[in-house]
Amino acid sequence: MTKINFKSWHNIPRDKINWYPIVDEDACIGCGTCVIGCGSLVYKFDFNSKKAKVVDPLSCIVGCVTCANTCPTKAISFPPLDEIYSLLSESKVHHAIEDELLSKKENLEWIDILPHKDKIVSMIVDDISHIRKDLIIVKLKPKMKVVDDSFCHFMPGQYVELWIPETKWLSRAYSIGNSPHEDGSIELQIRRIDEGRYSEWVFEKMKVGDTISVRGPLGNFTICSETDTPIIFIAGGTGFAPIKSMIEQLFKINPDRKNILLLWGARDSNGFYELEVIHSWIKENTHFKCILATKKILDGFILPKEVEIVESSLVDVIQNRNYNLSEYDAYVAGPPAMMPYLLKSLMTKGIKRDRIRIDSFGG
Repeated sequence: MTKINFKSWHNIPRDKINWYPIVDEDACIGCGTCVIGCGSLVYKFDFNSKKAKVVDPLSCIVGCVTCANTCPTKAISFPPLDEIYSLLSESKVHHAIEDELLSKKENLEWIDILPHKDKIVSMIVDDISHIRKDLIIVKLKPKMKVVDDSFCHFMPGQYVELWIPETKWLSRAYSIGNSPHEDGSIELQIRRIDEGRYSEWVFEKMKVGDTISVRGPLGNFTICSETDTPIIFIAGGTGFAPIKSMIEQLFKINPDRKNILLLWGARDSNGFYELEVIHSWIKENTHFKCILATKKILDGFILPKEVEIVESSLVDVIQNRNYNLSEYDAYVAGPPAMMPYLLKSLMTKGIKRDRIRIDSFGG
């Protein structure tokens, strides 16, 4: 009889999570590798039929696929990871992980890699723009005027980490949404996450004049293409922030740069913002093209001239257009769930995997 284990996974009851091994008995050769190798005792061994049996599926560690990786005949499979990725994007799961990390800090902290003090800058909230009910654009400027301030020299596409003042919570990461400014100021596009600790503070309590600790710049999602290489930029939701930073810098350096294509996807047309910026890029550079992709165009949505919008997914736009992208580099930013599908679509259109750069975020 199967033993039922009702332990939770990051505050979610384990029996609500669809994660367990499935054994193909026809392919199983009875080597016992999975039975002996599973420290959670998910398996038992049938010595008569010489087959591995899954007897305690709820004790399987969520996300673990060690048994499948070590099975010599590939007889073990698992449900798709999509459900796990979706759970990890929920605030309650993120908070449970954060709380456990903090509670075990004494045992888990690796003090050798604490950020160097000169990478943490005090910045002042200089402006807050409410774009829509779930999106704010925040402008931060350095509190101290330092000649060698790191935020004067960041690479477009990089991100920073911020802390809620006077709290114990861990930092949150946000991509910088502008090209470098001489005054060291940066723009962050912050989306409200239901019950999100940081975004709730931003929307409910942050005000102009507040001082915030900011670490950065960080990350390797930066432009590494040659000046004559065609580029396709793909953004999902607020993945537009690092993409905007990159395109803005490209046009600063070379206003006549050719063959730049932007595909931006959102759940509905309200997900598109700063469209006047895109319109200005189109007006100033005839070689720049932009397509907005959404499953729903809402009544009253005003689209700038020369910007195209389609009721479609980003994947469908890539697949259904007559694109030959074999000479292109690709830069993709957005939620993790969309990445496998976009990667596959881009590669079917001729882009090699090593020419696709990814900036993926949760939520």
